[in-house]
Amino acid sequence: MAFANLEPPSTGSPAIHWGVVDTMSSVTQNTDDRDERVYTPSGIEIEVLYDQAPDPELIGEPGVYPFTRGPHPTMYRGRLWTMRQYAGFGTAEETNTRFRSLLGAGQTGLSVAFDLPTQMGLDSDHELASGEVGKVGVAIDTIDDMRRLFHGIPLGEVSTSMTINATAPILLLLYRLVAAEQGVPPERIRGTIQNDILKEYVARGTYIYPPRPSMRLITDVFSYAAAEVPNWNTISISGYHIREAGATAAQEMAFTIANGVAYVRAALDAGLAVDSFARRVSFFWNGHNNFFEEIAKYRAARRMWARIMRDDFGADVGSQRMRFHTQTAGSTLTAQQPLNNVVRTTVQAMAAVLGGTQSLHTNSFDEALGLPTDQAARLALRTQQILGNESGLADTVDPLAGAYFMESLTNSLEEKAVELYDAIIGMGGAVRAIEDGWMQAQIEQAAYEEALRQESGESVVVGVNRYSDTDEEPIPVMRVDPVLERNQCARLEEWRATRDGDAVAAKLELVAETAAGTDNVVYPMGEALGVGATLGEVSDALLGVFGKY
Repeated sequence: MAFANLEPPSTGSPAIHWGVVDTMSSVTQNTDDRDERVYTPSGIEIEVLYDQAPDPELIGEPGVYPFTRGPHPTMYRGRLWTMRQYAGFGTAEETNTRFRSLLGAGQTGLSVAFDLPTQMGLDSDHELASGEVGKVGVAIDTIDDMRRLFHGIPLGEVSTSMTINATAPILLLLYRLVAAEQGVPPERIRGTIQNDILKEYVARGTYIYPPRPSMRLITDVFSYAAAEVPNWNTISISGYHIREAGATAAQEMAFTIANGVAYVRAALDAGLAVDSFARRVSFFWNGHNNFFEEIAKYRAARRMWARIMRDDFGADVGSQRMRFHTQTAGSTLTAQQPLNNVVRTTVQAMAAVLGGTQSLHTNSFDEALGLPTDQAARLALRTQQILGNESGLADTVDPLAGAYFMESLTNSLEEKAVELYDAIIGMGGAVRAIEDGWMQAQIEQAAYEEALRQESGESVVVGVNRYSDTDEEPIPVMRVDPVLERNQCARLEEWRATRDGDAVAAKLELVAETAAGTDNVVYPMGEALGVGATLGEVSDALLGVFGKY
């Protein structure tokens, strides 16, 4: 397989030391005598001193094009970012208890993690689901599971994010059905489905159908949501998992924005007007370790997206404005000295706030060991609350704007991302770059090079390849009881036995017929779920038409 001759941004001379400084020798050694050059993880050289005045036009003002300084004029002076802690494990009841605990502790939005069978369109009693039910998220098979998940939580008053992709239409429909049972009108339903299937092919792997029918599902959701749930964010284009797979900040920006452009083009090809859906497009970024580069990433990404939407698609101001969620980097969490992860997460969260995120999840310090305990999840939330209420970070908009270093880094990172983005567009766009394996190869190369740097000690990981201890105290780890899977399967068997099987079969046949045609398939999917079809059955109805990838 041939790839374009474009070096990944992390490539550098073996003699280069990537950000590693010997602090003891720097006390006695003149800077001019050092032969080390310092780079960000994206390969941008960091000068000893910056004294070049920034271009005020590129910086702009918050709330207006090019949105470098933020999507809203007053940012956190008007309202703090949404503190949206990611949670989900075991049964719907157990996750509901965690949701209530976090809301009671001051969390301002919900974020749902689903188990792997749910993500892959498998019911909990499917043979391939064995051993995975409830392990990395909550198991959702039926509308009854969704009722129990949100029992006692008023869906007209909270905003809910659902990290789900291949089965995103199904989970959105179940959520809407439960909200309707609560008497919540559709226009009051607020939240986000990730619904970003392209990055699954690139970096994560929870896809079901081939790329092109998967894109059809996404554009059908765009159209459905615009008509039925107008305040729902229909896609959260995710750089998070691309970065977790080993990409640099520049690659995360370029690949994610290229995926975003692919979704916009697919929606336009499906006959949608750009401003009918693009206002509800959101992004999901990874908050990584290099503090200043991460701040620059958020600022540069907003500017890059605004320019593309304005110049390439003629979108209005509302569609040019990038809004995004940030989650701190799970890949940076270490099982060794896990309490160090509190510090890592705090640094990453500070960068996200200074970069202007709209919502934030801070990882729990014990997530490299297992599911977060209630105590660890609460500490992660308290980290955000301290940043928001005690640190002064939210007192003024984009406080680093105009700093010589910050503006130079923002410009340099955007240039690297644009170079990669242009290469993808030159290949025919993100779908083609993914089908050809180009994006995957770039990420693999970057991940390999970073692994070599960590192995050699060039990239320092405190507590792992430097400052390690041998006498660490054990950390309590949360475990999922295996009996949960048996109980979930028994509940599912009972559900099938008590529903109207003929009605379910008829609605599933309608799903398949619609999938084989050109009408919006989301509507018959909702009808099937409403009469009691399971997530796996609806997924299988589509699978019979679209095929398995």
